[in-house]
Amino acid sequence: MMDVQATGQIMLGRRGLLAWGGRLAGAGAVGAFLPGMAWAQAAEKYPTIKAEFDSYVSSGKLPGVLATIGRASGLPDVIAVGTQGLGEKTPVNIDSLWRVYSMTKPITGMAAMILVGEGKMKLDQPISEFLPEFANMTVLTDPEKSMDAVPAKNQITVRHLLTHTAGLGYSIITKGPLLQAYLDNGITPGIVSRFPIPGQPTSKPTPDLKTFSERLAKLPLIAEPGTKWSYSISLDLLGRVIEVASGMDFEAFLKTRIFEPLKMNSSYFQVPKSETPRLVSNYAPVNGVLFPIDPAATSIYLDKPAFAFGGAGVVCSARDYDRFLNMLANYGELDGVRIMSPKTAALAMSDLLPPAVSTDGTYADGAGFGAGGRVGKGANEGVYGWGGAAGTVAFVDPKRKLRAVCMAQYMPSNAYPFHENFAKWVLKDLGLPA
Repeated sequence: MMDVQATGQIMLGRRGLLAWGGRLAGAGAVGAFLPGMAWAQAAEKYPTIKAEFDSYVSSGKLPGVLATIGRASGLPDVIAVGTQGLGEKTPVNIDSLWRVYSMTKPITGMAAMILVGEGKMKLDQPISEFLPEFANMTVLTDPEKSMDAVPAKNQITVRHLLTHTAGLGYSIITKGPLLQAYLDNGITPGIVSRFPIPGQPTSKPTPDLKTFSERLAKLPLIAEPGTKWSYSISLDLLGRVIEVASGMDFEAFLKTRIFEPLKMNSSYFQVPKSETPRLVSNYAPVNGVLFPIDPAATSIYLDKPAFAFGGAGVVCSARDYDRFLNMLANYGELDGVRIMSPKTAALAMSDLLPPAVSTDGTYADGAGFGAGGRVGKGANEGVYGWGGAAGTVAFVDPKRKLRAVCMAQYMPSNAYPFHENFAKWVLKDLGLPA
């Protein structure tokens, strides 16, 4: 089982994706994509996006790429170019399946907020009340050089897990001896390929979620809880907290409380073999050539994972992720089905960072952070979203009923500037200043 490559994962600066939410307000209504509508009709409304997508596909940089843009509660516009894999004939479409990796985090964050809204957990409740193994954590004195540690002064809370301020590490980022300890214990963030990937460390097999939690609790933290934003394994651990707080298996909780009510019928942690024809292949650009690191036909996602990775495990369609965002755009409701209260949804998409914690210089640079996703500040308050390690990115602006998803499949995500440029393309096509 290989680590997720997160280099450039949501590399959005101060002028990044979510900073543009305010300007998108004046865009006007976006028409709906309807079954049977010609793809060109939507594409004509977004000439910049279409031209960029055409360029990536015609130059061989990607076999296919797709975006959805929606307003109000209507179905989204769809801009789709190319096929599901090199040499394939099946075009990408709104029901193609994509590995969204860290775009799983907002889903897990909202699952936790459902329980917060129901009073089954509190934002500032110590997770040791659910997982006693986290009652006596230690903090490294020099994270990059030794495993020397002192007792933690603060307890890890639900808020800390939601906002990457728990002091946990990530095998895709962590350095020093703690990285090796993570690898030795199978503390990995997900799966990428059946094949070894050059330059990426290998780890022991990842255990089940309960054992994952117990092993993680025995390892020291890289920072005092509540004091530093550090991209981490926290949303995976949050899945275990959700299990205990709800009395339900984490994956089952997502299915019954989010996927099924929202009719997200193509969201999986294990892709059924019957759905393989819809799965897009994943590639690594190497010296101008696309190297298939997870071909659809033999994808690692056809196997049952060690557990449902709450930080990076979902494979889904653009239609499904658009429905998730559409629910958030309506503050917790879609098609007459309420997932959470408007108050809870608004809280989830607000800045939940502990006092004095800064995101400067991080993947969330200059922004706030909510329940598993980056949030805007000031005029952009409430604009919420995140991106994934394979080039996917999505955001929602509930105040303006705007949502957008970009789907691609390449790693690492900073090989191409989709995270940085997608919103720019949208703004240009809507006639708004960048």
